[in-house]
Amino acid sequence: MSQIAFGTSGWRGILCEDFVFDNVRVVVQAIADHVQAGPDRDKGLIVGYDSRFMGESFAREAAQVLTSSGIKTFLCTRDTPTPVISYEILHRGAAGAINFTASHNPPEYNGIKFSPSWGGPALPATTKDIEQRANAMLGQVSPDRTAERRDLLEEIDPRTSYLADLEAKVDFDAIKSLGTVAVNPLYGTGRDYLDVPLLKRGVDVRLINGHRDPYFGGFPPEPAEKYIQDFIGLVKSDEKIRLGIATDGDADRFGIVDHDGTYIEPNYIIALLLDYLVRYRKMQGGVARSVATSHLVDAVARHHGIDVYETPVGFKYVGELISQDKIIIGGEESAGLSIKGHVPEKDGILACFLVAEMVAREGKPVGQLLEELYQKVGRFITKRENITLSPSLEESFPSKLASIPVNIAGTAVADVVRTDGTKLILADGSWLLFRKSGTEPVVRLYGEAPSDEKLKQVMSAGRDFILNP
Repeated sequence: MSQIAFGTSGWRGILCEDFVFDNVRVVVQAIADHVQAGPDRDKGLIVGYDSRFMGESFAREAAQVLTSSGIKTFLCTRDTPTPVISYEILHRGAAGAINFTASHNPPEYNGIKFSPSWGGPALPATTKDIEQRANAMLGQVSPDRTAERRDLLEEIDPRTSYLADLEAKVDFDAIKSLGTVAVNPLYGTGRDYLDVPLLKRGVDVRLINGHRDPYFGGFPPEPAEKYIQDFIGLVKSDEKIRLGIATDGDADRFGIVDHDGTYIEPNYIIALLLDYLVRYRKMQGGVARSVATSHLVDAVARHHGIDVYETPVGFKYVGELISQDKIIIGGEESAGLSIKGHVPEKDGILACFLVAEMVAREGKPVGQLLEELYQKVGRFITKRENITLSPSLEESFPSKLASIPVNIAGTAVADVVRTDGTKLILADGSWLLFRKSGTEPVVRLYGEAPSDEKLKQVMSAGRDFILNP
């Protein structure tokens, strides 16, 4: 197989191709060796999995490798959300966690995500060490499981303690006033996390896709508009529904549908919640967003006089700021966020409940709240496209980025940001971001502008820049 490579959220592969038991054992052994070489070697590791094929089997195999290596192992008894595993690391004071998840990727994928003792996604220095250890063993070493120690294995279900913790972070009594809420865990780990706290408060829950399905209904388990048309249809068809909330396969991402069936982009949710948390909860601190996330966040921050931290793509960088208690909220355009005092990991469950709380306490639908926010800080409209490159264009693309145009769509380029990719800030506040995929011949093109027409012009100019020889 090809070398083990950790991306922004761990190592992922296709089942029965590169994601097979032999390779899983090697990666888990590399994690075990990494932990045992550090200061947390005696604190134990949590092992969890999402609702994909073979999740339980991979997790139990990992537990065997870990206990054979003398590591105390806390094995989740059911598929468990990624943010819940993050919570459990901190709750137990564990050395970290191994989570078998491919998040929102299609069902043929699985993956291994390692989170160290601080609870967030592993930073590059950590994943590099694990990669080197794993690749040195590939095809040469099969970890010895004959020494498995059952006394080092403890089975756990962290759902109760996590939900109890949410009680102090979400105003569920306010949410009760919504009356009817549509819930969509997308066949994933959000089952019994999104619905049960609402049912406990007497909220009328309209549940869809609430059973485990490793095929995820035939779509990637991502709560993006194009994959949740059944959910949008449900909300549109029932005038009693005040809000629709959804999570992805491992419940670290969120999807919000307004009362009229309008899908609300995650970019806007981050800005709305920042404004809400400052106004209603009087929370203090900065805000973090990835380089690809809407500058509506910046406009809200300016309105309230708070600092903005711009990070590379990957929630690990936002999570680090959460763990350092520097920010009120941090988020990414790809539907991940967390808040001050919570886990340093994307939490789609918390995000959904915070939106429900905001709608309940404001007494207005999300769309109206967004329009009112625009009236205060200005309008920001965002878009993202994936553009496939021919071999010749892929070869020339790096040199093309070295020669930045002086204007885009008739507007001067005022600044160039290379935090992650190449971001062109235009004189009117519009911007374009070019990020080349590390695994395929694709450029991710992000754009933002104050109007639909300007955004259309900016994105067209971005496509021309990429595709013209």
